Amino acid sequence: MSRILVTGGAGFIGSHLVAALMRQNHSIRVLDTFVEQVHGAVQRVMPSDVELIEADVRDQTSVEAALDGIEVVFHQAAEVGVGQSMYEIERYVGANTLGTATLLKALVARRGQIRKLLVASSMSIYGEGAYRCLECGPVAPSLRPGAQLEARDWEMRCPRCQSILEAMPTPETKPLDPASVYAVTKQDQEQLSIIIGRAYGIPTVVLRYFNVYGSGQALSNPYTGVAAIFSSRLLNGQPPLIFEDGLQSRDFTHVSDIVQANLLAMESEAANFQAINIGTGRATSVRRIAELLASGLDVQIGPSVVGRFREGDIRHCFADISRARRLLGFEPTVRLEDGIPELLEWVRRQRARDGVVKATEELQMHGLVR
Repeated sequence: MSRILVTGGAGFIGSHLVAALMRQNHSIRVLDTFVEQVHGAVQRVMPSDVELIEADVRDQTSVEAALDGIEVVFHQAAEVGVGQSMYEIERYVGANTLGTATLLKALVARRGQIRKLLVASSMSIYGEGAYRCLECGPVAPSLRPGAQLEARDWEMRCPRCQSILEAMPTPETKPLDPASVYAVTKQDQEQLSIIIGRAYGIPTVVLRYFNVYGSGQALSNPYTGVAAIFSSRLLNGQPPLIFEDGLQSRDFTHVSDIVQANLLAMESEAANFQAINIGTGRATSVRRIAELLASGLDVQIGPSVVGRFREGDIRHCFADISRARRLLGFEPTVRLEDGIPELLEWVRRQRARDGVVKATEELQMHGLVR
């Protein structure tokens, strides 16, 4: 049994992680600020045997109190939302970058007691995923040029010969090319953590989550994961809004597999000071997700494919998980075909406020949708 702190432990992934740690009989403390956009007007409670400190991770005094007697830290706390981060710049940099710096400062002062630091990062730091040109070989392209997107030419093209590229699994060795403020802050979080962890002898593991879905995701937050956003629209009798042509693909990973990876990383010495992809290794189009959700909810509502694009959006990115297999013994266990029904069983019991139109209008107001 370990004494564990989970920052952001009341959130979507954090709460699943806390439940799994409870099943292993660890002593758990949660630090969470209960951001209203994510949690709504909820009662601030945790299971009776979990200690809750309601505070911002930037509050040095609260962070120091939260670390009292702690041996393992899971740093899940972060503001999440790619589009919103592009105009709420100070909010995202403050919570994610400064918040992590505040935590690291307190950890350094207690480095003798900390056995492991595990940090939640994101696939968004890659920008575009990895690709291969049949003529030119492996390619790590930057974002598609604006002129190409204005012409509604959606697929990635080789920067040398202009052929359409084939998407490949994205390894951790791909050059990082974050395309949003949120992505930059996630890169900050992981690099600060590994640098400080190595310098002060705090074993640190960074897990790069791919697109996470599952029960408990905030359905009324229009900046959360695409499965939750689409579910909210469908619950309100509205079609999911899809940018471009809907064939852009992501690696949809069930939250239970994210939790599995965290538990494995807590015990793995081989993973120390490594950044590790956590996904399924399988690409699924965004349009396919909308169709699966509508079918599962038994509603005859097709997606609205708007043919427009958002600044910073990428085309394809799915995980190469060979490092996770090698260093953690990780193997994804939930197929999308099984995970979607599990999500929808929970969704049917929820009421969701649809904020997608308002969120899209905000992006348009800031010139981020064209």
